Amino acid sequence: MNIELSQIELAAERLKPILHHTELDLSSTFSAMTGGRVFLKCENRQKTGSFKIRGASNKIAAMIERGEKCSVVASSAGNHAQGVAYAASRFGIPATIVMPKAAPIAKVQATAGYGARVVLDGDCYDDAYARALRICEEEGAAFLHPYNDPEVIAGQGTLGLEILADLPYVDMIVVPAGGGGLLAGVACAVKQINPRVKVYGVQAEGADAIARSFKEKKLVCTDSAATIADGIAVKAPGDITVELINRYADGVVTVSDSEIANAILLLIERCKQVVEPAGATPLAAVLSGKLDVKGRRVVCVMSGGNIDVSFIQSIIERGLVARHRRIKFIATLLDRPGSLVQLLNVLADSGANILTVEHDKLNAGLNPNETNVHIACEVGGEEHGRAVIDALRQRGFRIELEQ
Repeated sequence: MNIELSQIELAAERLKPILHHTELDLSSTFSAMTGGRVFLKCENRQKTGSFKIRGASNKIAAMIERGEKCSVVASSAGNHAQGVAYAASRFGIPATIVMPKAAPIAKVQATAGYGARVVLDGDCYDDAYARALRICEEEGAAFLHPYNDPEVIAGQGTLGLEILADLPYVDMIVVPAGGGGLLAGVACAVKQINPRVKVYGVQAEGADAIARSFKEKKLVCTDSAATIADGIAVKAPGDITVELINRYADGVVTVSDSEIANAILLLIERCKQVVEPAGATPLAAVLSGKLDVKGRRVVCVMSGGNIDVSFIQSIIERGLVARHRRIKFIATLLDRPGSLVQLLNVLADSGANILTVEHDKLNAGLNPNETNVHIACEVGGEEHGRAVIDALRQRGFRIELEQ
């Protein structure tokens, strides 16, 4: 199967009155860090907070043009749910979104706020998907797949058209990949206009079905999808998306959760941008050197910004540890008055900022006259962190680093 450029251009016309034309922001910070000219495509500022509104809106618009004015159903715990809910409301048709019972309350409320009927069912996405199909059969509704649909892919491909219009001399575009709809659409659009431009996908190491599919040149599914990047935690990509990615993309790389967390933290600190883990994967790939961008104009697609506020703290924690701004260790002390004060004085003299101190006297491996103390400190970087630990060991403390 192929998606012609004319289909993507038609989608762009349909979406003009609906979408924000999100900015393409040149980052001097990330350019200096990588040696390239790094631009951020800020789709985290798109309506509903992600690119998903593109594919959903194009699909529903195409259905209405064909006279298919039935209600629509989708299963999602995230961005697709909100994209479908908004698009259906915009076009005046009923929408039902089936979400797992454990879906974050904020996302449930946001989806309902766009006018959709929300049904909570099951403990995982597969349960929600099964319920969505039953509702389609019972109510004669149309199911909107989040990625494995030509009209959805064409809608996502409009993002590629925007990038080429705003930066005609771009050398490389880096795109997150989960089910593959965004990567397939962008690669399909870009390569048909300018084959010189390189298009790469990025996946999390714990959810790398598309990376495997690209390597083996066939559809490959994984048994699990474990990553902080929930927006791209997909075990079974689409047969349509994989075929298009294998035809048009130049490669697919993977990044670790620590690299993703580091990218999120840098975006908050340096760019004042709130980006969800999936949307930070392109920058993670560039900053970690998984893609060489030296001397090139590269666009990192920040695909969404719908990150749970309660999750941000844990992401920041991961990012601080990955950047050696925070160290955690266990110190074994003699269980007598003054031992802890001596340790804390060493930390103070070393310039470490103590965050937490927790005693542990119940460790079975300790001598009766010893105690463990779990400590987290803020430090100025990797070299400072090593100096702090060295200072403790030189004073005779037994130190074991924690991750």
